[in-house]
Amino acid sequence: MTGRRLPRAVPAPALFMISGISQHLGSAVAVGLFVVMPATTVAWWRMLVSALILLAWRRPWRTRWTRRTLAGSAIFGVVLGAMNLLFYSAIDHLPLGTAVSLEYLGPVAVAALGRRGFRARAAIALALLGVVSIGGLGLDWSEPGTAAGVAFALAAGAAWAVYIVLGRRIAGARSGLDSLAVGMATASLVYAPVAVPTAGAAFSTALLLAAVVGVAVLSSLLPYAIEQVALTRLPAATFALLTSLLPATSLLVGLVVLLQVPTVGEVVGLVLISLAVLLASRDDVPPRASRAAGPAPVPPAGPTAPPAGPATPHE
Repeated sequence: MTGRRLPRAVPAPALFMISGISQHLGSAVAVGLFVVMPATTVAWWRMLVSALILLAWRRPWRTRWTRRTLAGSAIFGVVLGAMNLLFYSAIDHLPLGTAVSLEYLGPVAVAALGRRGFRARAAIALALLGVVSIGGLGLDWSEPGTAAGVAFALAAGAAWAVYIVLGRRIAGARSGLDSLAVGMATASLVYAPVAVPTAGAAFSTALLLAAVVGVAVLSSLLPYAIEQVALTRLPAATFALLTSLLPATSLLVGLVVLLQVPTVGEVVGLVLISLAVLLASRDDVPPRASRAAGPAPVPPAGPTAPPAGPATPHE
């Protein structure tokens, strides 16, 4: 079986879930690096490695850019970079599954507030109940860093919402991949001051450097490659269902890889937010896009055609 036929032989839902698991595994590897480098430095390395690979692959300088499309892609990248910095700061203080669940409030809000009717109102109500369950029943607020972690996760969700709105405009103006390459390169430069003083730790050992590259590949590049195949083959209803399962996969990865055991309140909150994601994204047709650039949209926020509704984070 040839390489081109292999993706077709694997069911699209399976590819989609593999993409989500890869993304969360990348986040788990990033958490392991926080003992060596600050979370913001790890996030910056992910931006830089992704930018270098995308620039070498796409070579966006070969096409003509207007000031408007160039500026739009640069702003898109700065927002995407902020989303990654905030999300990594969140998982430095909170369990992976909890941070992912809270972050989903951004894309759920974008999708639900853009519609009317019972389904939109129910999605918002379920999402808010999920936050109450996580915050009121699931988290120990006496633990140092809990409040900061929640604030970072919610801020990442807000950045994700802005990312989705910007992504729609960019998708229609320029190749998403070229825009992503320019955007990630811009983000790497803009956020360099927060990382450069501690970035050298990545060169301490070959294993550390490989882990840094692995974060970018697992969290961004591999999910993108998979989703380019999977998202064009998923019916809207199937896409919505699978997207709603992604917070649960983050909890599972956190449990198995990081040994983060969730509380009952966190599990209940995650279920409620997953139901909100299902309601918010049910009518969306998945674009030819990827969540791979940053914690991910619902439909995926992505390179080729950023989301039209909530998205799955590029954690």
